[in-house]
Amino acid sequence: MNSPHDPTVPDPAPTPSVAPWGTDWITTPITPALAEDLLRGALDVEATAYGLLPHRLPARARAQFTDEQVARAEAQPSGVRLVFRTRSTTVELDALRTKMGYHGAPPRPDGVYDLLVDGALTRQATVNGGNVLMMDMATGTTQTVSGPVGTVRFAGLPDRVKDVEIWLPHNEITELVTLRTDAPVEPVPDRGRKVWLHHGSSISHGSDAASPTAIWPALAASLGGVELVNLGLSGSALLDPFTARAMRDTPADVISVKIGINIVNADLMRLRAFGPAVHGFLDTIREGHPTTPLLVVSPILCPIHEDTPGPCAPDFSNVSEGRLRFAAMGDPAERAAGKLTLDVIRDELARIVKQRAADDANLHYLDGRDLYGQADYAELPLPDELHPDAASHRLMGERFAALAFGTDGPLTPGSR
Repeated sequence: MNSPHDPTVPDPAPTPSVAPWGTDWITTPITPALAEDLLRGALDVEATAYGLLPHRLPARARAQFTDEQVARAEAQPSGVRLVFRTRSTTVELDALRTKMGYHGAPPRPDGVYDLLVDGALTRQATVNGGNVLMMDMATGTTQTVSGPVGTVRFAGLPDRVKDVEIWLPHNEITELVTLRTDAPVEPVPDRGRKVWLHHGSSISHGSDAASPTAIWPALAASLGGVELVNLGLSGSALLDPFTARAMRDTPADVISVKIGINIVNADLMRLRAFGPAVHGFLDTIREGHPTTPLLVVSPILCPIHEDTPGPCAPDFSNVSEGRLRFAAMGDPAERAAGKLTLDVIRDELARIVKQRAADDANLHYLDGRDLYGQADYAELPLPDELHPDAASHRLMGERFAALAFGTDGPLTPGSR
């Protein structure tokens, strides 16, 4: 089957709805030039047969991996949004989605589009049509079931000049085709907000969050008054050099990196390799951001991996009922041979940051258990033993905003 953005002949575009009060639609094709003005949170865009596919890693980085997991993760537009100023009371967006499906499991919920008006969540909707990337979890093989371009519609918006943000689904690959409004659109002037560049795992990507503005980095950015560029990459926070180079080359006022869980559950490296890899990752970021406030965040609590190494394996026994759980497959005794657990990683990250901070006053450390710890697990357990639920995303976002962006926080805009 064709990949979601192969240059095949596109299906006919959907027919626009009737504009309010009989007025004509203003149709705005999504072009690279337009994306420069209206699209935020993406590091690159790719022209497809339908329109534009936002990417969260640049083309140079994408040329340096062959892992389909990374490719899917970076093409899912977590934190990516269209931002414009308009008087329009109705907005339509044509898009081609590619959502994940799993053989033997119920269909996954549709991805959610969040529409904000002047910073406030005003509407939510889903898009129809689209592709489904079906995965056989036993073999890891995939097959794409193709579908047409769909339309997401927001009506009844305030009849005044306003700033509109359409946050794309954090968990669906989304090709942008056409924007339609009943009044002209223009770029939003610079609001003077600092840019926060963040990298992390599926937890930062937004796994199990309710919607794109409800992932914990988006909540923290809103509360902290910063513009988010989210490089949370599901399953792929692995200290890859191409990710470090992408961060090095991305303009940012404050930066954070959340390291650990993917390295443990992939059983990727031993302690001997981990320390130098962290140093190298931070060295590369510092090449482009020598004095930018940089916060290293260790893993949140995850009981299955606190003292037990990876790999992490899924339990498919209840997948037909829509329930998936994970278990640690390593042996705690293997820590003596250098196998990594979350406790080992936290100690090593704290040591590395303390060592480097002697010569880098803008480098800081945050223990991830301050965002989600033992008491939180007792009240809000991880549903699959690996990913926080929607309520925990909110808790983490609020806590990160207070700890990182609050008074005297290491990433507080204007504090340095």
